[in-house]
Amino acid sequence: MTAADVLLVTLWIGLTLYALLGGADFGAGLWDLLAGGAERGRPQRDLIEHSIGPVWEANHVWLIFVITLFWTAFPEAFAPFAATLYIPLTLAALGIIARGAAFAFRKAIEELWLRRVFGAAFAFSSVVTPFFLGTIAGAVASARVPPGIGAGDIVASWWNPTSVTTGVLAVGACAYLAAVYLCADARRAGDEELAEAFRVRALATGVLVGAATVAAPLVVRVDAPGLVAGLTGRALPLAVLSVVAGAASLGLLAARRYVPVRITAALAVAAVIWGWGIAQYPTMLPGLTVAAAAGDPAVLVAVLWVLGIGSVLLVPSLVFLFLLFQRERAAG
Repeated sequence: MTAADVLLVTLWIGLTLYALLGGADFGAGLWDLLAGGAERGRPQRDLIEHSIGPVWEANHVWLIFVITLFWTAFPEAFAPFAATLYIPLTLAALGIIARGAAFAFRKAIEELWLRRVFGAAFAFSSVVTPFFLGTIAGAVASARVPPGIGAGDIVASWWNPTSVTTGVLAVGACAYLAAVYLCADARRAGDEELAEAFRVRALATGVLVGAATVAAPLVVRVDAPGLVAGLTGRALPLAVLSVVAGAASLGLLAARRYVPVRITAALAVAAVIWGWGIAQYPTMLPGLTVAAAAGDPAVLVAVLWVLGIGSVLLVPSLVFLFLLFQRERAAG
């Protein structure tokens, strides 16, 4: 395995962590939108704010990590990627900014109408941001980002059946993960009624997202046959793993096993992400392999050293943050 391969695997780990952690934050925003009126929805919104408050900003570390590693280690792929997809990239960035600002201001505002305005902005941004991130993934997966700056279509590259399907699935997966995670948080807080409410939402969302994921190849097969061939070829074991983990998650939700279902739900989503990567490897963009897209070998080695040293500090800090928050929630 070359240095470029190691960095690509590391990048994919960061992408997976962002999908599982940051994605759940986005999904929580959707449930915030659907919680109901000010009084009826207050318990759900309080739980959502408490669950994502201490860690939601930390989750964006993974997105920053992925983008930085992408342009540093694979500049030949990053340049056309950014040039072709600057519209959805900009819209996703604006959504992240608007979401963070609205979340912060809503907690500091006393007037009900302003809280509703910021709440709507928070919820809307939580839906459109994963959608645009999903369209970006769909553009790359369907080979619509050609090498060369200015060579790609800045609209059709991300607004097409595959990208739209991927965007919708991204929103659904975020909502599903959020509902699953919030079940355990509600039980830890001693609110079984709230845990039950999120369990029902997780079951319904899981069935819908699972059905959509199974049906998606029918759309993608016509629009991006190469992607489907990869997913049904060497990436097939991961596709099967995703289906099995998804079915296990529904069974665990039905049995109200809220802790183990976090693992199986995350595994179902992660298997799809890694299945895409394996299906596309070693191609990063059409006609551009991992080796061809990689930067100078000296730069790659330096990045590996920086990653190794940085992970010693970052990973334990993030783990401690999550564990500390979970224990504080239990004690409360």
